[in-house]
Amino acid sequence: MRKSVWLLSAGLVALSAPALAQQVDTSGTAVPPNDATSAAAAAVTQDSAKAPAPAASPAPAPVDLDEIVVTAQGRVQVLEDVPISVTAVGPDQMRNSGASDIRQLNQLAPSLLVSSTGSEANGSARVRGIGTVGDNPGLESSVAVFIDGVYRSRSGIGLNELGELERIEVLRGPQGTLFGRNASAGLINIISKKPSFTLGGYGEATVGNYNLRRIALGLTGPLSDTLAFRIDGVGVKRDGFLEDTNNGIDLNNRKRFFTRGQLLFQPDSNLSIRLIGDYSKRHERCCAAVYVNEDINPNIGGLNDPAQNNIVRVLRDLGQNLAAFQDPYSRDVSVSRGRGFDGRSRDGGVSLQADYDLGDAKLTSITAYRGYKASQGGDFDYGTVDILYRPDDDSSYRRFRTFSQELRLQGSAFNKKLDWLVGGYFANEDLKLQDTLRFGSQYGQFAACRLITGSPLAGAYSPTSPSCINPLARPTVSGAFGPAGPTILAAIDRLGAISDRGSTGDVYNQNSRNFALFTHNIFHVTDKFDVTVGLRYTTE
Repeated sequence: MRKSVWLLSAGLVALSAPALAQQVDTSGTAVPPNDATSAAAAAVTQDSAKAPAPAASPAPAPVDLDEIVVTAQGRVQVLEDVPISVTAVGPDQMRNSGASDIRQLNQLAPSLLVSSTGSEANGSARVRGIGTVGDNPGLESSVAVFIDGVYRSRSGIGLNELGELERIEVLRGPQGTLFGRNASAGLINIISKKPSFTLGGYGEATVGNYNLRRIALGLTGPLSDTLAFRIDGVGVKRDGFLEDTNNGIDLNNRKRFFTRGQLLFQPDSNLSIRLIGDYSKRHERCCAAVYVNEDINPNIGGLNDPAQNNIVRVLRDLGQNLAAFQDPYSRDVSVSRGRGFDGRSRDGGVSLQADYDLGDAKLTSITAYRGYKASQGGDFDYGTVDILYRPDDDSSYRRFRTFSQELRLQGSAFNKKLDWLVGGYFANEDLKLQDTLRFGSQYGQFAACRLITGSPLAGAYSPTSPSCINPLARPTVSGAFGPAGPTILAAIDRLGAISDRGSTGDVYNQNSRNFALFTHNIFHVTDKFDVTVGLRYTTE
């Protein structure tokens, strides 16, 4: 499949008033984290780039937008001068709120929602309610995620720990004329801290409920007059907050490890080369769910009542504990015995960014190669009855291997009346999906019982009998269909006998090659009036 896209944007922006829709909080007010409330935290900092924490919380200081610098438009700019809608989040804001990955940015960027359904390996981000929804690994998110200038083709990769950060920028709306990869709904730009030529380090330990334990360490300093290094590491463990009452384990837990190493080479003021390598892994049990009842949604009516819903009646008769349908706040979940939500992921890569000042222009090159593999099991009927599952082993996985190259040239002209930027982008990605999705051991009985209860044969319903038909009623069932009766009865018997069937190791391969050219130009007509024109061409 080949697609080519032209994108043209133009805007007239008045900058006499403060920029709109920007979330800037420097008060240090703490916000409880989503998944665990920190009971205690200790941090030791010895880094020239980070001021030590005060002993007591000071009074909120006035926000000075002149001090907030972002690169949302591919240029180093003061936030107040950026005409697009952007939220800038600093490391102190993330630390005070307990946020450590992009999912928890929901607390700091109100227009952003990061969620996942059956797997965190392909979580999706939405900005202003717009974004790609679904766990299909072939889908790229319309809200793009960039980490240190490198596009991450699946948002779920960013759900891991991020290490020590300089800032995160959440851009709302189309950004196709600013970055190498197109982003039609928005963009999350994550910038990590660079190596420093001053020796320093930090350590942070956090404990919380559900046995949360998080340790973060880092060290930076010079290797020579022109070469500096930085290394960061994070380890997190937390018990799950849902209890699998059938298998005796907790679900939706956290177990993550992340490390990143950097080298910064600056032989002179004109050239900067930054080499980054990172590796992360997760081994978690995700994503179980409780059933909604009328306490949460009064509009569901009798959906959970076996007297009004034949499906619930069949589930009850095949062993489902209906208490799981009635009390979601107990956080007890029903998982088929022997099934699970075990998931593993590994992500790693290397990138090289070179910035060269040519005088009137600046050339930036970002070269990257990344590999990502994730496997995820699941009990997809979300109940005790064994209907549909994916094994929680490595028989089902998704694997990405991506190479990308971005070039940008930017500068100013006409006595700084024009800020111009032109760029090119290439990416080649291979995706391999191996999938095993099976009917469970009780699928056939469930399907046959559902067929019987929803037909004129309901009088023959017997969930403890083969094919869910009362043996004494089999002649009656056969006779009810005349000459076709024996054939229909045999078909019901075959349906009732289905057990542990389905796909085993199905393989899907996908390759994507993307070429793009883009330009973004700002004409400063007056001191308070700019005209922005952008153009993009993409072929994939």
